[in-house]
Amino acid sequence: MDTAREELTITPGREAFLAAALDRAAPLIIPLSCELDLPDLSPADVYLGLRSESGFLLESLEGSEKIARYSVICTNPALIVSVDESGRADFSGSPRFASAAASAQQATPVDTIRSIMQRFSAVPSRVPCFSGGMVGYAAYDLVYSLHSRVQKTAAGGQDTPPARFMLAADCIVFDHLKRRMHLVTGRLLDGATDPAAEYEEGVARLGSLKERIGRFVRVPDAPRPAGRTPSPSSNLSKEEFMQAVRRIKEYIYAGDIFQAVLSRRLECRFDGDPFSIYKHLRAANPSPYMYHLDFGDLAVVGSSPEMLVRVKNGRVMTVPIAGTRPRGRSAEEDGRLAAELLRDEKERAEHVMLVDLARNDLGSVCAYGSVNVDEFMGIEKFSHVQHIVSIVSGTLRAGLDAFDVLKACFPAGTVSGAPKVRAMQIIDETEGACRGIYAGAVGYFGFDGALDVAIAIRTVVVSGGTAYVQVGAGIVADSDPEREWIETENKGAAMMLALEQGGGGA
Repeated sequence: MDTAREELTITPGREAFLAAALDRAAPLIIPLSCELDLPDLSPADVYLGLRSESGFLLESLEGSEKIARYSVICTNPALIVSVDESGRADFSGSPRFASAAASAQQATPVDTIRSIMQRFSAVPSRVPCFSGGMVGYAAYDLVYSLHSRVQKTAAGGQDTPPARFMLAADCIVFDHLKRRMHLVTGRLLDGATDPAAEYEEGVARLGSLKERIGRFVRVPDAPRPAGRTPSPSSNLSKEEFMQAVRRIKEYIYAGDIFQAVLSRRLECRFDGDPFSIYKHLRAANPSPYMYHLDFGDLAVVGSSPEMLVRVKNGRVMTVPIAGTRPRGRSAEEDGRLAAELLRDEKERAEHVMLVDLARNDLGSVCAYGSVNVDEFMGIEKFSHVQHIVSIVSGTLRAGLDAFDVLKACFPAGTVSGAPKVRAMQIIDETEGACRGIYAGAVGYFGFDGALDVAIAIRTVVVSGGTAYVQVGAGIVADSDPEREWIETENKGAAMMLALEQGGGGA
């Protein structure tokens, strides 16, 4: 008797699995899962133990229960899907999944990803958070296909597809609140497979995965020398950046916009393992949205504090963040800094503007009258900083889905400006290069209709031996060009330290 199988309680059971296979049209994905006690291992430990040529790790390390409860791992994606600006998709991975996912080119990369997911019928799972779907990034450059009034005039930038996702059929979900771990394997029934054989193979896979994890031992990171201090180049010189600040202020004085986020791209050689960057960010800058996406030829590593938007069970939520102070060295100082932040008229005005943007974005996809500000201008405390945070939510309008929500909220106002469309036009004019992944979205679309994506900030992109970091500053009427440059210098230095500690900066 297979003892691993004896110890596991598989959901659904064999009879329910076979009944679902007969009841639904192919191609059909039925997730098999089992629930275990959380091991004395971090998600990063488990990811490293299972790591293969591609995969992802999504972790939540800080924030409220509403944000930072789950972490998700996949080390054997069924497919990697790259979508170009025209909406054409390229597939690599399982031929069975690729054949099932084959889809006609759509008008935008987002619509192409939706079309691919709609090719599959998926049986609902009891696994919380995520039990299969598409995990990856939507680059900021999607704005050119999503917003007809924003024309692409900038040239250059990172040579990355505007959308790239992994289709995760198998995954591991960590529930940090309940101290439970869920193992999931999605079984594909494509009309040519025997459902009973698929079930048995899935049970065996879960048993094997449980045994492998049971053998892992947490091993402290061995001391390793830091890499050379990176010497990054910038696509904008100091004078070019400050001139761009002055140009944006002219638009503000003319009444075109209230604010725009100006950014510049830093790049340097990186010869190390991108996961070492992740480990440094994980230790030095834990955030609600930690991600390591490994596409084989491209890695996206980040520690974002900010949700773009979430959809779950027909509810839509976004969490505008604006206004920052450091943490205090004592509880008294911490409280004083928080109170000071809430009294700052400039910080309050910027935050209110972003809440209004969020309400407008959600109002375009939510049922009339359902959009509400659930929490207004609260203080969220992180390890090093504290922010002003609000929560805006609504009920998804009938006939719309998570892809409509992403399109409505993309990009975030915190990385573009207000009014959003005019700010994006000015960004394109003044930055002089395409942004690539920076200021886009990283996260997942679930087969259950869920969406959870972070804003791609505090993010490193590694490709072809080069690391790319983008840093920005919000420009308003009284911005000082020199101070805005220094802000981007400070942000860049923090990310360059991650590259140095990762052992590969040059």
